[in-house]
Amino acid sequence: MKFFADYSNLVLIAIALISGGLLAWPVLSRRGRGVSIIEATQLINRRHALILDVRTDEEFSGGHLPQAKHVPLEELEKKAGQMAKNKTTPVLLVCRSGQRSAKALAILRQLGYAEAFSLQGGVEAWQQAGLPIVK
Repeated sequence: MKFFADYSNLVLIAIALISGGLLAWPVLSRRGRGVSIIEATQLINRRHALILDVRTDEEFSGGHLPQAKHVPLEELEKKAGQMAKNKTTPVLLVCRSGQRSAKALAILRQLGYAEAFSLQGGVEAWQQAGLPIVK
């Protein structure tokens, strides 16, 4: 108990707790954030993620990720049960810039999809990275 009573030791304990929290923060905050282009390609290639494009019909027809299925954001909740055979299948949500796919992510998480992810930066970031687009 003397260790905890010494002021200099309390500072060391506080530093250890703060640094541990900072190390754990990326893991804990990942749940609500999107995935990078690299993480998205790994989901697609290694885990065969289902790609859902939640943009409008016009945006989708202008170009989309290869093998993406088109489900506009407004229809997502109605069609969610028909999308994946298993709710543990990874789902990558894509829109133009990442904002609509973040909303779609919240919808799928409420419906029980444990492995749903939003592409950070959306199709714009995908194109800037020089990755393929299908028209």
